Amino acid sequence: MSKKVQYELEFPVRCSPGILYEFLSTPAGLQEWFADKVDYRDNVFSFSWNGNAEEAEVLEQEEDEFIRLHWLHSPKGEFFEFRIQISEVTSETILIVKDFAEKKEIADQSQLWHYQVKDLFHRIGN
Repeated sequence: MSKKVQYELEFPVRCSPGILYEFLSTPAGLQEWFADKVDYRDNVFSFSWNGNAEEAEVLEQEEDEFIRLHWLHSPKGEFFEFRIQISEVTSETILIVKDFAEKKEIADQSQLWHYQVKDLFHRIGN
């Protein structure tokens, strides 16, 4: 099995950081676009898709800025992160998604994130 590498995707979004953060960090917000069902307990999100469940622990978060999660089945050091930045040039809100994948799978994983984020943007009226 080859080692996974970190990759990063950027999405400009017309939305305030506060509203976007709610969609990235709360069970109700994540359930709108990320998974069919989302629960949160003891610092762990439980995500369900078509009856299959995965759990992710919150490693770190800062309100209106970022949330970093670790899939419990993944090796230590791997995480996925949603980060919100404001462009200094355009003052535009930018969603940055960081994740890990094997090099040959980055294109497929990126496509999946693009699909998910497109659904998020639809939900927030972007």
